[in-house]
Amino acid sequence: MISLWRRHNPAKCDLTSRAERKCRCPIWATGTLPSGEKVRATTRLRDWTRAEAIARRWEVEGTQPIQSGRTTIVQWRDAFLQDAESPAGKNLNPETTRKYKLLFRQLIEFADDRGLRFVNQLNLNELTSFRSRWKDAPLSASKKLERLRSILKFALRRKWISENPATELDPPKVRPSPTLPFAHAEMKRILKVAKNPRVRAFILVMRHSGLRISDTTTLAVKSLEGSRLRLYQTKTGEHVSVLLPDTVVSALQSLPRRNPQYFFWSGNGKPINAVSIWWRALNSIFKKAKIVNGRSHRFRDSFSVALLEAGVSLESVSKLLGHQSVRVTEKHYSPWVKTRQDALDREILKVL
Repeated sequence: MISLWRRHNPAKCDLTSRAERKCRCPIWATGTLPSGEKVRATTRLRDWTRAEAIARRWEVEGTQPIQSGRTTIVQWRDAFLQDAESPAGKNLNPETTRKYKLLFRQLIEFADDRGLRFVNQLNLNELTSFRSRWKDAPLSASKKLERLRSILKFALRRKWISENPATELDPPKVRPSPTLPFAHAEMKRILKVAKNPRVRAFILVMRHSGLRISDTTTLAVKSLEGSRLRLYQTKTGEHVSVLLPDTVVSALQSLPRRNPQYFFWSGNGKPINAVSIWWRALNSIFKKAKIVNGRSHRFRDSFSVALLEAGVSLESVSKLLGHQSVRVTEKHYSPWVKTRQDALDREILKVL
């Protein structure tokens, strides 16, 4: 049986009872686990109700409470990022690592404001307050919550915390945004205002290859073999091989290059900074062309939908997009599959 007692600090607390519920001195646990193992350890809690819940869990599960020293949030960040960036560790791509660094930076700023220093001080209430500061849209917030759970899972496996409180945070409700390919008239307006050859070539590559803006920005010259584009996508690591129309190939080959290795990138600075520049350039084009809800990803949607409406299978489109699973493609593009729509039309005609 595990017994709880309050360990008072005479310099800060005038109370002496070990069963005191009113003060905020740390709570310790003493007793014997069902296995016969002796326990004398801090619960690292100051709330008696929560400490009782942990003590009962120790008794039921027969687990030894964490004995290791307290790990600071900064130490936790350094250990996680070292493993994330190591080729022998998680070996995450730079863009994913950047998002984890941002999350830790925001978390440390929050902890400093709240006077928190250690990982095990981040309970459910604190994490709820931390999330309330996020200004992300629901989809981005749900992805950030996944990263928060991941870094706390890293701490849990190393026994720096006794539980992962982020698993108790409900994800935001995400309303799926509709797939919005550019209409033929919209593409004509976009190309009409894109008078700069580099910008025009950039747009043509995105529209006829289905590449994301990040992969188009860092598109290597060696990726183009005749009319075929071959590369490994930055986000998923999946291999993509797609044929480009002759007009797109000509536009690429006629471009003056700031770096002989890349079509659109100088090779200086971080790729994310170059992506931001192209993102702003495309937004300017959308504004001039009077495109409502203009986004770079709509070029990728246009590429996918054109293929599906022409009868290309969902599996083939999935490979061309570099999706890790056909289910991802189906989630976003199933309404545009021509064979399915034809089957639905036939069923409707039977009852008309």
